Amino acid sequence: MSRENKTQSQDETWPGARVYTRAQLGIDAPPVVAEAHFASGTPTFSLVGMAEVAVRESRERVRSAIENLGMVFPEGRIIVNLAPADLPKSSGRYDLAIAVALLAASGQISRRHIDRLEFLGELSLFGELRPVRGLLCAAAAQQSRAMVLPNAQARELLPIKRIRCYPLTSLGDVVELLNGAELPTPAAAKQQRHEDIARPTESINDVRGQAVAKRALAIAAAGGHHLLMVGPPGTGKTMLARRLMALVPPANERESIDIATVYSAAGKEAPAIGHRPFRDPHHSASTAAIIGGGQPISPGEVSLADRGVLFLDELPEFRRDVLEALREPLEASSISIARAGRQLRFPSRFQMIAAMNPCPSGTPCVPARCRCTAADIRRYQSKISGPLLDRIDLTIRVDAPTDLETWGNERPIDEARLRDRVADAVARQRVRGFINRDIPPSDLDALCPLSNAALALLRRARERLDLSMRSIHRIRRVARTIADLNADEVELDKSPDLARPINDLEIGEALRYRLSSLGEASMSP
Repeated sequence: MSRENKTQSQDETWPGARVYTRAQLGIDAPPVVAEAHFASGTPTFSLVGMAEVAVRESRERVRSAIENLGMVFPEGRIIVNLAPADLPKSSGRYDLAIAVALLAASGQISRRHIDRLEFLGELSLFGELRPVRGLLCAAAAQQSRAMVLPNAQARELLPIKRIRCYPLTSLGDVVELLNGAELPTPAAAKQQRHEDIARPTESINDVRGQAVAKRALAIAAAGGHHLLMVGPPGTGKTMLARRLMALVPPANERESIDIATVYSAAGKEAPAIGHRPFRDPHHSASTAAIIGGGQPISPGEVSLADRGVLFLDELPEFRRDVLEALREPLEASSISIARAGRQLRFPSRFQMIAAMNPCPSGTPCVPARCRCTAADIRRYQSKISGPLLDRIDLTIRVDAPTDLETWGNERPIDEARLRDRVADAVARQRVRGFINRDIPPSDLDALCPLSNAALALLRRARERLDLSMRSIHRIRRVARTIADLNADEVELDKSPDLARPINDLEIGEALRYRLSSLGEASMSP
């Protein structure tokens, strides 16, 4: 007998079984082996391997599912180990793997295909396969095996091409699959073509006037910059924020997978392929809801907005601890959630768009109309701390239009051309290796060179306004984006130089966006 045949024979007679599955830790899906073994002694069903309550309850779900399938639940002393033993395990995601391990160990199903598959799914008492959190994370992590998973979640795998899986509806379908002489060829999921992605229907021309705000919105879309809009109610701040999604380029294949992975880990439905998330939590949200946390630890809004936009309306109404917790995620590409004995990391490459009133009453702060005192205004605006403001690239005033009669003669923006300019600017940044918001300080001189006039203006601004180095860096990054948007106007798109020197007009515009917030001094270039 050959060594291969001898090993296979031993596997068929071995009084136990090993079945492969995956755990869920944040957006990671480490491998887990469900080992089933029968021993002599008093009939018991022991589940070991650092299993939490929801996992231990799988004993009753698995027993009922097997019996309702018309198969025999093994008698005697049953031991199921979920290895590795030091990896925390939660939820009912291991039900299917445990059931298959018991049926294989008792000889009721064939083992010939088990090593080539990974099993993931919760069981109902009648054997139906139910969805689990983090399925896409597990699919993205596995490489050598095909996945057996609930059919109800097959669409969740659409962002990943060439995925090898068997979407099934019940434990009976799994038994039929494993008892077959050969595994059928997995059906490939239909992929949506990138050119078929529908653009948002909302138009920036829905907002009348506000030329400065629209210009700032285009700069924010092109460079991924954080934006704060300050103005009285009803001036279009929320409308402008929502129309940012009509300007940003669609998510590419890699970004779509990243977006869907976070939503899978949170147990939520992801945006359509190619669409970026737009999250707008209410100002009553807790720190855990915004940053992440809970039990089990789930991604917060900063992670659900990964590769998209986090819109915070009525910014000063958010709790102070929530706003201060945003300081690190605004500059980092990921966030670490630490709990006793556990630390998980989630992505947080989001773009923050915020809106607020200039004072508690919301009306323009002029003595004739505003009922707020100077102390009221200072107290209200001080809810936004200096370190948080320092991390916002663009701050603009959005005031009520003064001449309503000009609306009928307003020339609409060529939105298609504006989208093309934004897309060209983003393409330049991808060639450089960074979106402008994330250019590291070590690369600023190479990617954001300044003309002599621009350097002189920036030095003068730093001396007069006592700007921090973070502010200087952010001003240069915004000016780089402005230069990228202006490139087609000065025919620089025909030049191989993707980082031409920034001129004084571009630095001046970036400075105005930096200094026009919350009563700060303005500086004319």
